[in-house]
Amino acid sequence: MEEPPIVVGVSGASGAPIALRVLRALSDAHVRVALVVSDGARTVLREECGLDEEALRPWASESYPDADLAAPIASGSVPTRGMVVVPCSTNTAAKVALGLADTLLTRAAAVHLKERRPLILVPRETPLSTITLRHLTTLSELGAVVLVASPPYYLRPKSVEEMTDYLAGKVLDQLGVTHHLYRGWRSGSG
Repeated sequence: MEEPPIVVGVSGASGAPIALRVLRALSDAHVRVALVVSDGARTVLREECGLDEEALRPWASESYPDADLAAPIASGSVPTRGMVVVPCSTNTAAKVALGLADTLLTRAAAVHLKERRPLILVPRETPLSTITLRHLTTLSELGAVVLVASPPYYLRPKSVEEMTDYLAGKVLDQLGVTHHLYRGWRSGSG
């Protein structure tokens, strides 16, 4: 029997390279992926990576339009291993925190909360407003993991790619997927 997919939602925040790295790493780990990309994410993908949504599809087992509220991942009766929204815009976080499931991405996130399945949100914006902090706190209280895209300076990264690998690795850690994207803390290893 085939293992359920991990849902990867890509929203319109800066940080598209992190989404690309997560998708590649999940593919390398032979994990099924159900992909949904928001309208805003399409713009960010072009700006930050010079890519369109089609470039993400080779790393996904299945892909759904954000407007398709009848997609399988919109239902709690369809099993998944969890969901990550990477990057997660503050607008998406607010909608999920308030239960506004008006797109497939936000509906799938709401399903993960109600079904008590892993939901990881990767906000990248800074500074965070008090409103956003309240939404992220609400999401944390509801069981979501808020994984802020913070660089790992203690690992002394030498490139943006190393920082991106680290962040993607932290996402995979939360999803229970084995990887070799970064080396964890070792005292005196600098």
